[in-house]
Amino acid sequence: MSDYYKVLGVERDASADEIKRAYRKKALQNHPDRNPGDKAAESRFKEAAVAYEVLSDSEKRSIYDRYGEAGLRGSGGGQQTGFSDINDIFSAFSDVFGGGRGSGMFGDFFGGAQRTREKGRPGATMRRKLPLTLEEIATGVEKQIKIRRLASCGECEGSGAKGGPSQLNTCITCNGSGEERRVRQTALGQFVSVSECSRCDGEGQTIEDKCPECRGQGRKEAQSTIKINVPAGVEDGMTINLRGQGHAGIRGGRAGDLRIEVREKAHDYFIRRGSDLIYNLEISFPDAALGADIEVPTLTGRASVTIDPGTQSGKVLRMRGKGLGQLQSSRIGDQLIRVHVWTPQNLSDSDKDLLEKLRESSASNTPKQGKGKSFFSKVKDAFV
Repeated sequence: MSDYYKVLGVERDASADEIKRAYRKKALQNHPDRNPGDKAAESRFKEAAVAYEVLSDSEKRSIYDRYGEAGLRGSGGGQQTGFSDINDIFSAFSDVFGGGRGSGMFGDFFGGAQRTREKGRPGATMRRKLPLTLEEIATGVEKQIKIRRLASCGECEGSGAKGGPSQLNTCITCNGSGEERRVRQTALGQFVSVSECSRCDGEGQTIEDKCPECRGQGRKEAQSTIKINVPAGVEDGMTINLRGQGHAGIRGGRAGDLRIEVREKAHDYFIRRGSDLIYNLEISFPDAALGADIEVPTLTGRASVTIDPGTQSGKVLRMRGKGLGQLQSSRIGDQLIRVHVWTPQNLSDSDKDLLEKLRESSASNTPKQGKGKSFFSKVKDAFV
């Protein structure tokens, strides 16, 4: 299973422009015309194309950030990724390659294509923990959380300029490119260095009068209510990524993400094992020997379970469909009930007499040692 961000060599909060540039670089390195007959390079070329196909599409990227490749294949994403041959890649990403195969790719890479510059500076990613009960995890839940974050300033529309975006000026040093180019002559020839414009900090625009509300930042602190749709079956430690829900960018820059880490609360009755729940049931010796119908808790209330006569301590019973929903699946796990026979204490004299008579009976003979099964073996048997 590939990590598409690692395939392209970008961070998880990379912008669309950064992803495109990274893909162009990877595609250039592994292009078939540069690596004739190199199957490994061809494989890397295809892998980078699959990664770019997903990360360049905002909807696919959002699904991938939440659920990984499984989300793109499952019912929630409903989308397949991949290409049957290299020509499909050139056809799909002609905007990146500059035309069909062999015609414009290297010209586009080396021909000085116009650099796309982002507005402002991107906002930071925020992280929050979200405690969930097993009941909420079982079916999925919609949660709302309140967070304090830097939001876009309404007074200047996020521009940082008094009077709004119309009051921004094109930087006279870089002429709006955000870059300064310096040419240096050396014995080896002419060298051109490119650096961020020192006057506008790479933004291409300058502010003459700063917005008094945000002091030229284009953002200010505010409290927001965020809605989070948690799918059924999430596990402790999983992250739900909400794109653009983090801190607003500086002076119109793109907003950061909000990453929600799932924290599963301990339950009073159940132990989680994947999508199944384990419940330890203590019963009396008479109930174990004679059988009984006993009520047990479930995630949705209570249910009756039948204890057969002669039930041994450690036996595992199964209640179908009483467990947790599975991520990106319609299947629901089971509730496994491990039976424990309670040994009575503080017996009265009459109780002791009854047990002594039982001990003398042939019914109290114990089986030979070494024949028992472990708990997990019994859990396995419960699924046979």
